[in-house]
Amino acid sequence: MTKKINLWSGPRNISTATMYAFAQRADTCVYDEPLYAHYLRKTPADAYHPGATEILANMENDGAKVIEMMQRNHPRPIAFFKQMTHHLVELDWSFMDQMVNLILTRDPVDMLPSYAQQVATPTMTDVGYAAHLQLIEYLKNKGQEIIVLDSKRVLENPQNVLTQLCEKINIPFDLAMLSWPAGPRPEDGIWAKYWYKNVHQSTGFAPYRKKADPFPEKLKPLLEECQPIYEQLQEWVL
Repeated sequence: MTKKINLWSGPRNISTATMYAFAQRADTCVYDEPLYAHYLRKTPADAYHPGATEILANMENDGAKVIEMMQRNHPRPIAFFKQMTHHLVELDWSFMDQMVNLILTRDPVDMLPSYAQQVATPTMTDVGYAAHLQLIEYLKNKGQEIIVLDSKRVLENPQNVLTQLCEKINIPFDLAMLSWPAGPRPEDGIWAKYWYKNVHQSTGFAPYRKKADPFPEKLKPLLEECQPIYEQLQEWVL
């Protein structure tokens, strides 16, 4: 029986690096944002997401069929699904009940300017912070333990945080998770050319660096919405 793990992230986080870390495990197969095309089909985001037409043409658009795929057994003992919380649009969330669900967050002071380089005028719906709180309430009602990773803490001490994470979800920590070959992976989504430049140049989790540029004025109203939610999420951070 395959152990299935969902990593529920927001955009411009270290979700791809975390997927690459799990991909180094001999017992794990990884899947990159399987609900992306479903999300584009169900929302206006197809109008402003880079490569949306290509994604819709090449991925399964039907979220119910994607969920069926996720629930099947997989080629290895662990299946790791890199997910975006805001992709959970018009879906029955009960598929998560028999899966391990992790939440990955990032300080919006760091995240929002990075995301705005690709999506000029992001909204709360795009960045997923409010959706994280909704997901936490759902998981709490189902009796699941809430596990939140903060990207800064991971980058400051990846071995320590990943060891704690593996212990929490009852899998052995593997040192191979700390490094990977530079370049793309075969599991990358077709959107990698727009979003994955930095991770393709990496060979492991890069040290955390505080952004030096001033925070953009146009993003300050969204920051005011996101920051209190990010602070609430700290209650469950490893």
